[in-house]
Amino acid sequence: MSRLVLWNIDLTLVDVSIVAREAYAEAFHKVTGRPLVKLSQHNGRPDSEIVYEMLAINGIVADDDHLPRFLDALAEAFAARRKRLPKDGRMMAGARDALKAVARLDGVVQSVLTGTIRSNAVHKLTAFGLDKHVDFEIGGYGEEVYPKATLLQVAQGRARQKYGGIFDGGNTVMIGDSARDVQAARIAGAAMIGVASGRSLPAELHEAGADVVLPDLSNASEVVAAVAGLTSPARKAG
Repeated sequence: MSRLVLWNIDLTLVDVSIVAREAYAEAFHKVTGRPLVKLSQHNGRPDSEIVYEMLAINGIVADDDHLPRFLDALAEAFAARRKRLPKDGRMMAGARDALKAVARLDGVVQSVLTGTIRSNAVHKLTAFGLDKHVDFEIGGYGEEVYPKATLLQVAQGRARQKYGGIFDGGNTVMIGDSARDVQAARIAGAAMIGVASGRSLPAELHEAGADVVLPDLSNASEVVAAVAGLTSPARKAG
């Protein structure tokens, strides 16, 4: 059987917020010529959306060139700081063991569904040795201007194209820490494992519609059991 597991990155697998804020500030200054004064909240949103809000709240009227220029500058600024990620960031509890354990399930393909642009997503996971079991080619990223639910379906299409077989709502699981992640999975018809390691409380993840809510990833057996249960033939038939 086929299984597609899509991981959120920030506050689910890693926390590199200090480095990310610095990269955003540098990119903002490079593109606008002004210092970044006001920060926008990420809260599970894609970089493309964050950039527009950041420009607006800092008094910049965005034109068609701002987004691609900002994302290029963000990629450059983040790459320049990638060696600092293990020192100034952290891997979330249990992340490595959870990825390894899920990789042992029959027919599983793991990738990411993240608001982070692709180059930065690769840096974030590689810095902590979390890239081994992740196929970045089929993931969904923050430079792709789609709602997250649509991006999840795009990732399913990429998985089908690369691996063949069927990847749909019956065998796709998203794992993330925010209510926005849960909502995206629900809209796309995928199963959802909420991890209360970010800004959303367990009750918020339950209320948003998560199928399973875990306090963190520290119990790899629980993560595997949840993924296996949510991608079982019985669930798909139902």
